[in-house]
Amino acid sequence: MNDAFAAVAERPAAAPGAADTIIHARGLTKRYKNTVALDSADFEVGPGRIVGLIGPNGAGKTTALKAALGLTDFEGELKVLGMDPRRQRPELMRQVCFIADVATLPRWIRVHEAIDFVAGVHPRFDRAKCERFLARTKLQTNQRVREMSKGMIVQLHLAIVMAIDARLLVLDEPTLGLDILYRKQFYQSLLEDYFDENKTILITTHQVEEVEHILTDLLFIRDGKVALSTTMEEMGARFAEVLVNADRVEAARALKPIDERAAVFGKTIFLYDSADPEQLARLGEVKRPSVSDLFVAIMKGTYA
Repeated sequence: MNDAFAAVAERPAAAPGAADTIIHARGLTKRYKNTVALDSADFEVGPGRIVGLIGPNGAGKTTALKAALGLTDFEGELKVLGMDPRRQRPELMRQVCFIADVATLPRWIRVHEAIDFVAGVHPRFDRAKCERFLARTKLQTNQRVREMSKGMIVQLHLAIVMAIDARLLVLDEPTLGLDILYRKQFYQSLLEDYFDENKTILITTHQVEEVEHILTDLLFIRDGKVALSTTMEEMGARFAEVLVNADRVEAARALKPIDERAAVFGKTIFLYDSADPEQLARLGEVKRPSVSDLFVAIMKGTYA
């Protein structure tokens, strides 16, 4: 086992109280014929949080989402909004929305027909709110899905979802394949028009640097296990990067970093978990690592 992975996996963030928990998982396991997609995973998601569920391909992210949405069976304990997704899925889905990484709308359907359908089946859908959001896009009510770009389809999905008063929004690679302008617009709309203290958002994405500024919590998953569970505040207090000159490299290694990588002009960047700030300051320039750099450090060896 990767040493960095073992070190952080042993120190999950403190769980919120049971009464406040949106998702509660203990020993969550999913086995397929020849693989274990989830391996006794434990995690909590609290209310009013934006959680990044981040891991390499095949780590178990999508399986965890499917279990939470009642789309696959599992072993272990899993409660979403206090309900068992396997047995209470109809009740659960009245309070949960989901945007997948693939378009789920029929290509023949028109914008107004999609809205009519959702208005007819979802009791918590606000048609006026949906239409207000669509008015800020270039979508036409008579336009068919097959006439739209992928970015426009995502805008339609988002308009529908933001008009549903759901307690939990699950986003599985929601901006995959979109250009940078659509991606920025998507997350900006999510923050300005949807998110509040009564809602919780769970996001999986490979574009970590684009969601880092909106996340409140991190869940790193590797080989079906939770490798790191922390809030962004705790991450900033716990992890540190130091830019070290060549003459201080051995001293830096003596403090047992969880990762090191080469930098420019012969310098080296070391990443530490819970090291003494005063000792780090004597080595060189100290800063908080990005989520991307922390992810790469913890997942080192995964892609070997």
